[in-house]
Amino acid sequence: MNKQKKKYLLIALIYIAFISLGLPDGLLGVAWPEMRSSFSLPLDALGIILIGSTTGYLLSSFFNGFFIKKIGVAVLLALSCLATGLALIGYTLTPFWWLLPVLAVLAGMGAGAIDAGLNTYVEKNFNEGLMQWLHASFGVGVTIGPIIMANAIKYSDSWRTGYIIVGTAQIMLALIFVLTLSLWKDSKNKKQAEGEKDKQKKREEKMIDTLKHLPALLSILLFFIYTGIEMAIGHWTYTLFTESRGISTALAGFWVSVYWGSFTIGRILAGFLAYKFLSRKITKYAAVLGLFGSILIAVNLSQGLSLFGIAITGLAIAPIFPALISSTSYRVGKEHTTNTIGMQISAAGLGGALLPGLAGVLAQNISLEIIPIFITILFILFLTINNLIKKVTDQAAEKAA
Repeated sequence: MNKQKKKYLLIALIYIAFISLGLPDGLLGVAWPEMRSSFSLPLDALGIILIGSTTGYLLSSFFNGFFIKKIGVAVLLALSCLATGLALIGYTLTPFWWLLPVLAVLAGMGAGAIDAGLNTYVEKNFNEGLMQWLHASFGVGVTIGPIIMANAIKYSDSWRTGYIIVGTAQIMLALIFVLTLSLWKDSKNKKQAEGEKDKQKKREEKMIDTLKHLPALLSILLFFIYTGIEMAIGHWTYTLFTESRGISTALAGFWVSVYWGSFTIGRILAGFLAYKFLSRKITKYAAVLGLFGSILIAVNLSQGLSLFGIAITGLAIAPIFPALISSTSYRVGKEHTTNTIGMQISAAGLGGALLPGLAGVLAQNISLEIIPIFITILFILFLTINNLIKKVTDQAAEKAA
């Protein structure tokens, strides 16, 4: 196999791996009503599972550099897919509900290593265009996930079937990584590696300064809120539509897939928009459109408008994450960019677990209808903080001039 063909095969594997990363996220929201019924759990127990998966995600992503150095990215990806697959299949075998968050830690560790490992590898070896499509492929996985779970429940009358299908696919992917180890060799020489090590040391020495930098802290908060919005909609829309608004399970599952599908389309379009518009403008207008979509869901004037709102929201929020990443240096300054990006990713993981969990607590104690109102408030908070960062940044630029 020549060098060009190997490159294309490697890119295909990278895309497939990121699709697999999105699959479990798309499963849980549709499976949750059946899962909690199986174990006689309250609505807000979802938060415990999300905390478990987030803990694993943060642990593995934090130590990503160490693991890549020790075992290489291919072996890391293989072990991560194996861990995720075993955890998902473990969901279907455990008779005790308290094992679900334990298994979620394992699944989260696999997901965190895949996410951080692939992002690190693509950043070092490929261009920005491939990075954009990489995040779009996550949307493909998270779009397919609800379809798999909805059909598994429909035809087998069990949420377990959906997890068995995806868990088996993850294990097969782990085997593929093992069989293609030679494609992932790092071509960097010793001098380059030492240079990167020196840069890493300098970055760690400035970490405390970044934590004292107000724009960096606000930027980290943006990621916390954004991912909370994204995952709260994905996890709770199905339950809201079926248990509060009387929409059939098949239709609700379809519209959750529409949400993730429009999200994926938005990610693809974002790659083209980035060449014509500033990332910070994309962030602002996308959030405004997302706010409009969330209001449509919250006011519930009609079933059609609510469903349209979920599609609009998915399309709107898709460009926000990559746009926020791309505009980090504008918000915090180049000297804080490297530190801030890592903190932003961590904050995104926390927000994706804690805010949907908080939504579940509110729903349990008030009503499921509080969830779209909660999401609307988060959008308003996001826009407020985003505007505050712009104000602080502009003032700093004026003083510097």
